[in-house]
Amino acid sequence: MKAFFVFLSIIGIAVFLFWAGYRAVAAIRYDINCGGHLKRAADANTVEMAKVELDVALQYMENNNLKSGFTSILYNTPDEDIGFWYNNIKSARAELDKVNENTTQLERTNILMKLRETLLDSSDGSVSVTAPMGISVYPRNGILVTTCFFSLFVAIIGMIGAVIVWDNY
Repeated sequence: MKAFFVFLSIIGIAVFLFWAGYRAVAAIRYDINCGGHLKRAADANTVEMAKVELDVALQYMENNNLKSGFTSILYNTPDEDIGFWYNNIKSARAELDKVNENTTQLERTNILMKLRETLLDSSDGSVSVTAPMGISVYPRNGILVTTCFFSLFVAIIGMIGAVIVWDNY
């Protein structure tokens, strides 16, 4: 009986570690392929550089179907609206297309400042790229949350059971 509970604990911990590893790899891939390019677009010193970076990020969003939906599971909140996020970035890219040779340096600077405000959030003295929470694992958010809770539940039951059985022997 004790071996069963130990086995249950090991399975729960292994599934949780797999979940954590998957989330970490997904976050890194998202940052490399999209988030990092959004940050570079926000930091760009020229409109042309910003266009190139936004194009890479938008291509990733389109290839990975990050154009609509919500990253939330139980209820939808505005900060998890993928459609708004995507359309806002797409609109910012369209604004950059309006720049031409007649655009003054002041106007270019204002457009780049507006782009920076669109792409970045500032809070508590730190700056981060604006994106819905959980975007790196979308559309698998629901199954990943379920997996996390289930694995922790199994691990805890296994540990409690092992302690109870251990104390009885």
